This record gives sequence, structure tokens and C-alpha cells, in this order.
Amino acid sequence: MKPQNNLPVLIGLGVLIVFILVLFLTSFAIVKAGSVGVITRLGAVNRVVNPGLSLKLPIVEGITIMETRTQKEQVDAQAASKDLQEVKSTIALNYHLRAEKAVDVYQNIGPDYKIRIIDPAIQEAFKATTAKFTATELITKRELVKQEALKHLKSRLDRFNVIVDDFNIVNFQFSDDFNQAIEQKQVAQQTLEKAKIEAETATTQAQGQADAQHILQISGSLSAPYLEFLAIQKWDGKLPNATNGVPFINIPTR
Repeated sequence: MKPQNNLPVLIGLGVLIVFILVLFLTSFAIVKAGSVGVITRLGAVNRVVNPGLSLKLPIVEGITIMETRTQKEQVDAQAASKDLQEVKSTIALNYHLRAEKAVDVYQNIGPDYKIRIIDPAIQEAFKATTAKFTATELITKRELVKQEALKHLKSRLDRFNVIVDDFNIVNFQFSDDFNQAIEQKQVAQQTLEKAKIEAETATTQAQGQADAQHILQISGSLSAPYLEFLAIQKWDGKLPNATNGVPFINIPTR
């Protein structure tokens, strides 16, 4: 037999070997730890396989990997407070898929369940929660706001077999007008506190003078306590370099 007559046979044999090799390689599926594999046969869900090496029918069966370990999702949310103040926030969510329900999630929602249910649920939980608090309460009662939103989110996602591990409101952002109002309120409060302290100081000084005058009227002379009071009122806070006689303030020795 001539070599050129063997060429088609060799080509056919090579194609057959490649085809068998492809069938062999596609008969195995590797599922990594922290995931499960949903095997479909001609588009219909057939079974779920655990992490490791699994066998499947080549060509007619496919596999979709569904991650079951904790994942992180961070989204920007916008809503309105109870007093109709615009509020924006960044929400961070840690969640994982209930492994034994991976088939249900795949069948009812699909592998893109994050986009379909998780992101909208975060937005809804944020809006529902902020509507219960004023803008000021969102700041002063932040932990309570977090727990309220977490409770709402867990209830919504649990029915879709998504478990919420942790939830955090990274920050709150308000409008410029609201921020200016808060700043003006703080300045006014500081001014009020300062005025209150000054008034209390003035009242104390006036009471001291009144008491000293009362002592003078009773004794009919400049008593030692009154002289000490006058000296304290006129003292500039500097001690003299030298003194003659007894200091004008009697400091107890014991």
C-alpha cells in the first residue's frame, strides 16, 4: 500500500483519537472547596455534586458551580429619612448560599441570584429602615438602625435560601443644607453653654460680694475673711518676689 493511500486513514485515526480524548476529559468535573456543582442534563437540573472530582456524561451533561462560602457585596443606596431628608449610604453585606438548597436557587432564580435578589433586597431594606428614623436619629441611633435593617434583610433573603452573615452601614451622607443646619446647631449650642458658664460665674461672684458685705455690716469692721475676699478679687495671679509681714492669704498648714 502506498503512503499516500494511508494518509486518509491516518487522519481519520487522529480525529478519532482526539474525539475520544475530548469525551474522556469532559466526563470529569472538579468542584472546588466552598462550592457545589449543579449538574444539568440537556438543560434540566439532574443533581448536585459536592466538592471534589465528579463524573458526568460528556456532551449531554453540563455543570454550573454555585459558591457556598461567605461572599461580600457592597452597594450604594439612596433613600429618604422620616423627616424627608435625602440620605445616601454605602452598604456592606456578607452572605452565603444555603448549600443543600443550591438546586432550588438554580431552578427558581438562576446562577445570577446576586443581581436578581440580593442587590434589590439591600436597597429595599435600607429604604424601609431609614423611613422609620429622622436624619438626626440615623446618626445618633446608628446601631439601632443597623439592627432594624439587618432584621428586614434576613427575613427577605432567607426565603430565597440566602443566609445573611453580617450587615454594616459604612457611612451616611446628607444634603449640604442639612449639614450646614447641623453645624449651625452645634455652634449655637456651644455659644449657649459658654453663656451659661459665664452667667454662673457672675452669679457666684455677686453672691460672694453680697456675703462679704453682710459680714461687714454685722461686724462693723473689716473682718479678716472680708479682707481676704477683697485681696483675692484684686489679685492678678502673680506672686510677689518678696513680702513684708504676713501674706495676705492665710494658707492652712494642716
